[in-house]
Amino acid sequence: MAPPGIKLIQKVSSTRAFARVAPHFIPAMDRAVHRLTRGKVLVSAQMLPGLILTARGAKTGLPRRTPLACMPEEEAGTWLLIGSNFGRPGHPAWTANLLAHPDADINWKGEDVPVTARLLDSAEREEAWAAALKFWPPYATYQARVEREIRLFRLARR
Repeated sequence: MAPPGIKLIQKVSSTRAFARVAPHFIPAMDRAVHRLTRGKVLVSAQMLPGLILTARGAKTGLPRRTPLACMPEEEAGTWLLIGSNFGRPGHPAWTANLLAHPDADINWKGEDVPVTARLLDSAEREEAWAAALKFWPPYATYQARVEREIRLFRLARR
């Protein structure tokens, strides 16, 4: 059963106003709360599962920590990351980081997990995209708002 208010949250998260404001406060809030709770809590994960991705910067090679919503694929033991960027025009920076340096680390429910990321394409992407839309319908609104194809990555334990 979906958490109370989920339809309202989905509706709000599909708006252009949310896309303008959310990227400025949600990641900062998640990083702070995650640090204060020693990896046990991500505020945004109250609506969508979340993790902290640590990937090397595409240009600098320096570690970059990014709180992200994710779609756990429990049977396979993998995670799907959707580069929606809240329906804004450009790809989020973390996607370029994973393309340049696919070996990364995640913090999942307080556990550090080394992973390898793989960009999905073709039929595999179509299948994952269909699952993502069932999981969080606002992704369809985000895709309709931008000309780029939203990048999907599958993370597997190393």
